[in-house]
Amino acid sequence: MNHPVNSLGFAKPENETRVVVAMSGGVDSSVVAAKLAREGYDVIGVTLQLYDHGAALAKKGACCAGADIHDARRVAEEMGFPHYVLDYENLFKETVIDEFADAYLAGSTPIPCIRCNERVKFKDLLETAKDLGADCMATGHYIQRFVGKNGAELHRAADAERDQSYFLFSTKPEQLEYLRFPLGHLKSKAETRALATEFGLSVADKPDSQDICFVPNGSYASVIEKLRPGAAEPGDIVHIDGRVLGQHTGVLRYTIGQRRGLGIGGGDPLYVVKLDADKHQVIVGPREALTTKEINIKEINWLGDAAFSDAPLDGWEVLVKVRSTRPPFPATVFPSDKGMATVRLGIAEEGVSPGQACVFYAVTGSQILGGGWITR
Repeated sequence: MNHPVNSLGFAKPENETRVVVAMSGGVDSSVVAAKLAREGYDVIGVTLQLYDHGAALAKKGACCAGADIHDARRVAEEMGFPHYVLDYENLFKETVIDEFADAYLAGSTPIPCIRCNERVKFKDLLETAKDLGADCMATGHYIQRFVGKNGAELHRAADAERDQSYFLFSTKPEQLEYLRFPLGHLKSKAETRALATEFGLSVADKPDSQDICFVPNGSYASVIEKLRPGAAEPGDIVHIDGRVLGQHTGVLRYTIGQRRGLGIGGGDPLYVVKLDADKHQVIVGPREALTTKEINIKEINWLGDAAFSDAPLDGWEVLVKVRSTRPPFPATVFPSDKGMATVRLGIAEEGVSPGQACVFYAVTGSQILGGGWITR
């Protein structure tokens, strides 16, 4: 007799369906694990130790720190499923932290959370889940997965405020087949916290993490100085017309679009429009110099049903996000070879920086079609 398909998409009983839950110690992934355990699934919780445990213990508000490992373990004890901590410190440093430091020093604005999902959580941890005999791996991300005519599709979360699609564009189709996102359909974070309270979880009132996990208080410069001693070389602050307006204390202390703290008062407001790490120059100009209607991207990951090689001569009409906090807006993608493309934006965008992501969405509906990394 055929068994009905369960909530994770498998035609077998919940207690015969093993799921590894990636647990950061926060309320979202804790609710996922508790919900699946309550539904009768064979749950295994796994938490990654991503950086120095001793240094992490005193730091709150970032995932995978010492206190968060303790919180994840406690939830597993409360709900009665096994929990493991895996030491991924070296892998995380090699594949995420080092690139973050090098990209920043090269004048880019990197997004390490995307690389962490791509290279650690959805690659090595996913393989570990398979080694543990799991049918799938679940996370606490706010994003939806639907099965379409050509397999698993990625869709924006029901709650636009919590949607994390920008950070998951590089998920590969074969990874998406194995992943599950049980919170993507919830309409608000309040629903998640209500579930945590219902399950009696100790993390029900735990605040959300705000920082990149290895960047305390959002201080990129202090982290990069530790990783790359001598990186804070001083240099010139140069106007786009070539005039030297002053000196800076290191390119790494500035970001594209920055206006405050330049130390070059007087006259019209000036903004950082480019960082030239090779010449140790911070280039500034008027606000209009920040705007662009065309960007180049590389390392495209395509999640749509068609291939980029099928693109018409007048390009793909899509919606795009070039930063996580803005809603998608119209653009046209002109693919070239080797996973690269030019993106013509429907509206001029300010402060677009190399190293950020450009994520593609369907013009209608909620499907994520992929994206790439901005190079220029």
